[in-house]
Amino acid sequence: MQLPTFPLVDEILQSFAAALGGDLPGYRNHVYRVLNYFIAVTGKEAVPQAVLIAAAFHDLGIWTDHTFDYLEPSIRQARRYLATHDLESLEAEVHALILEHHKLRAYRERFALTVEACRKADLIDLSLGLVRFGVPASRIRSVKAALPDHGFHQRLVALTARQFLRNPLRPLPMLRW
Repeated sequence: MQLPTFPLVDEILQSFAAALGGDLPGYRNHVYRVLNYFIAVTGKEAVPQAVLIAAAFHDLGIWTDHTFDYLEPSIRQARRYLATHDLESLEAEVHALILEHHKLRAYRERFALTVEACRKADLIDLSLGLVRFGVPASRIRSVKAALPDHGFHQRLVALTARQFLRNPLRPLPMLRW
């Protein structure tokens, strides 16, 4: 199965290569898997520009700000990118996409179609395909085979453990109701 490429995502991530360090391949493939699951969830081949940008930035604050409470730092980085590329018209949607991507319940506000599809796509990848939202297991297997993990999930487990030790009352600060 030939998966799509996302040059805009690669361009954005390359500009953060120093911050991502050795985690760049794992984070890039996570973003690519999320975008492929977004396509599967929506049934559309085209990925909106706001989704591409939000996907590139959605977890980036982990590396740019060295924090597991990364939603606001990720939004801040995305906002800078939008401002420097004259894309402020996408700010509200990109903000919602990043802020709500770990929402535990369905998102029903402005931009609900893209936010929900991204939230589901991210959870498919985070759960290693155990949660599928109707995406066939064969599609998930082919995406995972084409875009290896490169230690991304292992990094998340280590960060979660560290966060729990540092702040046991707030082990997953990125979750939202």
